[in-house]
Amino acid sequence: MKKIVILDGYTTNPGGLSWKELESMGDVSVYDRTKPEDTVARAAGADIILTNKVAIGRREIEQLPQLQYIGVLATGYNVVDITAARECGIIVTNVPAYSTESVAQMVFAHLLTVTNRTEHYAVQNRGGRWSQEPDFCYWDTPLMELSGKTFGIVGLGNIGSRVAQIALAFGMKVKALTSKAADALPSNIQKADLHELLSCSDVLSLHCPLTDETHHLITTDTLNMMKPTAILINTGRGPLVNDADVAEALNSNRLRAYCADVMTEEPPHAAHPLLRQPNAYITPHIAWATTEARTRLLQTAIANVRAFINGKPQNVITPQ
Repeated sequence: MKKIVILDGYTTNPGGLSWKELESMGDVSVYDRTKPEDTVARAAGADIILTNKVAIGRREIEQLPQLQYIGVLATGYNVVDITAARECGIIVTNVPAYSTESVAQMVFAHLLTVTNRTEHYAVQNRGGRWSQEPDFCYWDTPLMELSGKTFGIVGLGNIGSRVAQIALAFGMKVKALTSKAADALPSNIQKADLHELLSCSDVLSLHCPLTDETHHLITTDTLNMMKPTAILINTGRGPLVNDADVAEALNSNRLRAYCADVMTEEPPHAAHPLLRQPNAYITPHIAWATTEARTRLLQTAIANVRAFINGKPQNVITPQ
């Protein structure tokens, strides 16, 4: 029987879902959270490790000679040293595309928060504001219609493509920075270079992988190319933007709003400049965390383990 260790099971399953199917495949130990200094001790003797954010680097891999398989409970797999795993004959898998619908939904939850400010008005009216107004309606924030505006997308993978579809349904014009050929795109999505995308977008949404080329894609220089009325959305990776530069752009009214579900440091330190910025709308990395998305994640992760045990591994990551 395989020894299976889940190093940080809480975020995937804080309750309501079940590891029971996995327990039928081996001796399962589930830890809610694991500190770096405890990783090797907890994984000692394991044939199979499942991890979301606990890093499994070369140092850990070399101290776990029995390890055969690492299952990443996410799509991104930068927490694992893939090269070291391959050198030691360890299979590494991930869970692709489980959160596409949920992340796309979060993009527009953020966008509509800025354009319609429903929470702002709901909070005011719980305090009696509307009841005191002399007119049948009131508004004290700008209200913006999406139809006819330009929605720029950086990266047209699964999530970026779904976001494009939703933007089009709102009547927006969609332009994208993508490696795909222009003639391979739907006719209602226009391919654009970075300069054009920055300069014409009323909304810019980031959906590209984090690489050396995209690290700090958004800085003071690129922000200065954008409209001061633009809304920037990041549900991709925190380091795609320079946080300090975005905070300064907001402070100086060179950017209307920054919406982010990801940060460079998670959780961010209490004095982070974006946390106190009134035109920054920050959610705590929850776009992926709907019940439906986590259910798909868990089902695929378990299926990945079963496929590995059966000698037919799926969703295998290979070194780049």
